[in-house]
Amino acid sequence: MNKNYSVGLDIGTTKIVAMVGEKNQFNKVKILGVGKSQSLGVHRGVVNNITQTIQSIKIAVDEAQSKSGVDVKEVAVGIAGQHIRSLQHSDYITRENPDEVINENDIDKLIDQVYKLVMLPGEEIIHVLPQDFKVDGQSEIKEPIGMYGSRLEANFHIVVGQVSSIRNIGKCIKSSGLEMGDITLEPLASSDAVLSEEEKEAGVALIDIGGGTTDVAIFKDGIIKHTAVIPFGGNVITEDIKEGCSIIGNQAEQLKIKFGSAWPGENKDSEIVSIPGLRGRDPKEISLKTLSKIINARVVEIIDQAYLEIKNYGHEDSKKKLIAGIVLTGGGSQLRHLKQLTEYVTGMDTRIGFPGEHLAGDSNEYNPIYSTAVGLLMKAIENNSLEDNSISNSTSNDLVNQGRKTTLTKWAEGFKSFIDKVENLDNTIDN
Repeated sequence: MNKNYSVGLDIGTTKIVAMVGEKNQFNKVKILGVGKSQSLGVHRGVVNNITQTIQSIKIAVDEAQSKSGVDVKEVAVGIAGQHIRSLQHSDYITRENPDEVINENDIDKLIDQVYKLVMLPGEEIIHVLPQDFKVDGQSEIKEPIGMYGSRLEANFHIVVGQVSSIRNIGKCIKSSGLEMGDITLEPLASSDAVLSEEEKEAGVALIDIGGGTTDVAIFKDGIIKHTAVIPFGGNVITEDIKEGCSIIGNQAEQLKIKFGSAWPGENKDSEIVSIPGLRGRDPKEISLKTLSKIINARVVEIIDQAYLEIKNYGHEDSKKKLIAGIVLTGGGSQLRHLKQLTEYVTGMDTRIGFPGEHLAGDSNEYNPIYSTAVGLLMKAIENNSLEDNSISNSTSNDLVNQGRKTTLTKWAEGFKSFIDKVENLDNTIDN
């Protein structure tokens, strides 16, 4: 595939999106084609039916190929799901030659050391994200490269996931005839698409409400500080409507989208919507006030869980205060009056995050449903540019960029080779 083109693949619980794009001369992302399919083999962000997931991926990729005219070979993939957890960790190395300045190899060595931490059985470290560094006891250093020192120490945000769940995603990608490019945590991809650098610096909590899970990512001083996955999202709201109104799933989803509101006070008792009856039965009348009460109860639960993660981070501490408040994104964020309800429950300033800021052309065309896909596409474009830079020249600042690229993609490259070995082993067994 021409490296000018990049592809992001968002494997969600309700939908799979393949997005093909490139960077234009104004440094904006130009989307060339989008393919979307219903996600049939994924539950709460975890693949539970390999065959159905492969079929859904193929449908989305085929549509993206036909719309863009690009032959898709390599994709940047997001990882999410209820198996994801995060933790904080501090580690250090003692440098053999303190008379030489700290370089990217020292940081790589420190990060490699963190990757060797022993996790729970079946778990693997996905991301090791340095937050700040210490050099010989001097703290709050954001960039230690170029400094002198004998002891290099760092605080890390570590994201951990189940090996089997990640392997299943890899298996689906390979079996769809695709190659894995970059692998990243979906909340990090969404944050790239909808948050500004100013918000990340001031302190902000991103709440990405998907179909099966709600992802939380907290930034402060331009650095990721906390991530969490809440194991329910928009689908449980649909389930509650289905049960509470005694209707089928498709009708419940349509009711939620067309008439749903997170704020029950806006509907009058007299507002009624009629739902067609099943096979010759009379239509069913549903009060919009009842509908919004059902939605409100579940949405408040989701917001409470997300706010608990914000409190666990410690935002009430003046040094950890999230000045930019909350940004809501994902398909679930399109629910009417969700912004107002979030502000009411949390007391924090809130906005809805759209991925259009980074896109060329009509940015309003892409609503929050596409935030993760846009973020994954941006990540793929960024990594392709880094590869092009390292091939074309390797002087001065590019050395720093190469070092950063190495630390961010070291796990991804190791995991890709791991998937290749598993694939080769499977083929050997089959033959």
